[in-house]
Amino acid sequence: MKQRELGRGGPLVSEIGLGCMGMSEFYGAGDDAESIRTIHRSIELGATFLDTADMYGYGRNEELVGRAIRDRRDKVFLATKFGIVRNEAEPAKRGISGKPDYVHRQCEASLARLGVDVIDLYYQHRVDTATPIEETVGAMHELVVAGKVRYIGISEASTQNIRKAAATAPIAALQTEYSLFTRDPEENGVFDAVRELGIAFVAYSPFGRGMLTGAIKDIEALSPDDFRRNNPRYQGENFARNRAMVEQIEAIAREAGVTPAQLALAWVLAQGDDIIPIPGTKRVKYLEENVKAAEVRLTPHQLAALDEVAPRGAAAGTRYPDMSFVNR
Repeated sequence: MKQRELGRGGPLVSEIGLGCMGMSEFYGAGDDAESIRTIHRSIELGATFLDTADMYGYGRNEELVGRAIRDRRDKVFLATKFGIVRNEAEPAKRGISGKPDYVHRQCEASLARLGVDVIDLYYQHRVDTATPIEETVGAMHELVVAGKVRYIGISEASTQNIRKAAATAPIAALQTEYSLFTRDPEENGVFDAVRELGIAFVAYSPFGRGMLTGAIKDIEALSPDDFRRNNPRYQGENFARNRAMVEQIEAIAREAGVTPAQLALAWVLAQGDDIIPIPGTKRVKYLEENVKAAEVRLTPHQLAALDEVAPRGAAAGTRYPDMSFVNR
């Protein structure tokens, strides 16, 4: 697999990564053995940029990733995140913390769960509006100086906070949702800011939380505990409108001789060499399908057709029920 630079002058990472979140929570029941096989197969295929977070499965996802890479740590580029505060006793509640002492405590906890001495890329998962981002990033830079973190990143940050963070310490990556369904960074100044500052853009949910794969035709097919049942884009008329858009994308995929998932991923890759998608999956067969998207080269005609059926702002419904925790 080809590699892309993680920020101007930064390390090279695989041009497609692996999002591990769904292996432990949010998308129905997981199978740890299959998840570990998926991580191992991802490494074999060269998709070695692994993404997790301390809040996924209340830390269990980091433990799972740690077990999977224990005998192959030197083969992966490992990213994790801190900042979303959860309590398993009250799963509906969310908090945000970027306080310096919290940053240090969470890093130590993540290192222990992952079973590693250093985290390759450490993100602030969400911006804490009660703590100046300069203080948070300053604490993260202290972790770099201490040798516990190699590079630092931020996630779902506004252009103002991206600039403040970059003025405090070197920022390697910004992680934000981006897909044919979610083209906000093209309009809200985020792409302009990260490109000006030489920061890589890591795109999560490149499949629109699964809808762009074409596999989800009925919300009732989702597991009862699947968080998408409460996602605005999966509700009522929104779901119907979004499915209609996906059907047009499926037609373009058939014409191109690829799967809808491969088309959606190839589209993200085609938007710039500084964009690194991290599609999530917990099954080997879908991983292998996703990795093949790196071989797809979309023609100008196909790109124009996708722009026509999935223009900016076309997806019905917001990305989350509560949008106050993004683009802060």
